Amino acid sequence: MGSSFRAAGGAAPPAAGRGGGGAGAAGPARAATPGIPTIVKPLPPEVFTVRGTNAETNFEALAGLGRAEPASHFFVRNHTATPRLDAANWRLRVFGDGLRSKPSAADAVTFDYHDLRRLPARTLDAFVECAGNGRSFYTTQQGQAVSGTAWRLGAIGQARWRGVPLSTVLRRAGITGGAIDVMPQGLDDEYVANGENLGRVRRPLPVAKALDDVLVAYEMNGAPLPPDHGYPVRLIVPSWVGIASIKWVGDIEVSTSPLLSPWNTQFYRLFGDTWPGGASPPLTTQVTKSAFELAWNAALDGGGSRRVRLTGRSWSGQGRVTKVEVSTDGATTWRRARLLDAPARNQWVRWEYDWRRPASGPAILAARATDETGATQPASVPPNTQGYLFGAVVLHPVTVT
Repeated sequence: MGSSFRAAGGAAPPAAGRGGGGAGAAGPARAATPGIPTIVKPLPPEVFTVRGTNAETNFEALAGLGRAEPASHFFVRNHTATPRLDAANWRLRVFGDGLRSKPSAADAVTFDYHDLRRLPARTLDAFVECAGNGRSFYTTQQGQAVSGTAWRLGAIGQARWRGVPLSTVLRRAGITGGAIDVMPQGLDDEYVANGENLGRVRRPLPVAKALDDVLVAYEMNGAPLPPDHGYPVRLIVPSWVGIASIKWVGDIEVSTSPLLSPWNTQFYRLFGDTWPGGASPPLTTQVTKSAFELAWNAALDGGGSRRVRLTGRSWSGQGRVTKVEVSTDGATTWRRARLLDAPARNQWVRWEYDWRRPASGPAILAARATDETGATQPASVPPNTQGYLFGAVVLHPVTVT
């Protein structure tokens, strides 16, 4: 059946793993929020904090919402700007020497949007989180200078995704047992950093992960993907750093040799003296984190009963969150929070804690999660120059009135 998807001539992009940045079948066009030229959807200030080309979700905006976050509240991480693509013209090109027919990019196995929607579908509840989520706390809590967007904890979102398993697409395309790496590439504009054109965003996945639980998604919460979240098609790589979940995917190279890109060599590794040779391997799974559904420096009303109900969310890329603890005295003493959701892989859990008889005045809240592997959020974490994977307990200032 794979041969029925083969492209019949026409121009195709250069190989993603060879430094090219193909245009794909549908070129990007701009239409964005006024004043925010990189993002299409509205960004009301009560929901988002704009950070350059990105928009961070204000965690207090999640209070009262369900486990699946509406697209209207979902954070946006863009290297350049959201492209406007037409599903009717979109194509997914699969090529490389890891396929039986060893097609070049010019003769790729090609799927259109309707081809994908005719394949057996799967629904997946999963969070997507930027590897730099929490980056600002390296500086504000640990006094360490790092580079990159100064996210607090809102560079994460969870939704219900629907699409085709990547394994199905790769097998239809004719993947062989000799393939070791799969490189998806997006159709957004080429990314320029420090005057160097790095091409379109692309990052390899090991075949074992690609054939496991990765989804080629075309729906978010029961509707077509919004433009800012990958329309018409994106990858969802559960529990891995968000850069792996390529948006607006247009090309996939399948290779029998390791593939490299700036996104697994220059970025998305831990650089610094802590790691042998000065750098970790490319990042994969996310670490454990927790966040209160409260504004920073929130004013909390103790009320006549002198009770404040605190709510939040915790998550881990390593396994299900099984326990959440809350401190109201700056991480000195801890008490168990109530979980509001059944623990599940690839998902956050909502929780609540009743703070009884809080004293009026300033206070420091903290939350820490433990997952099924036994991983618990520490008091601090080793620094890295680009500020990835901050998983320490975050100290959250509030004032009780």
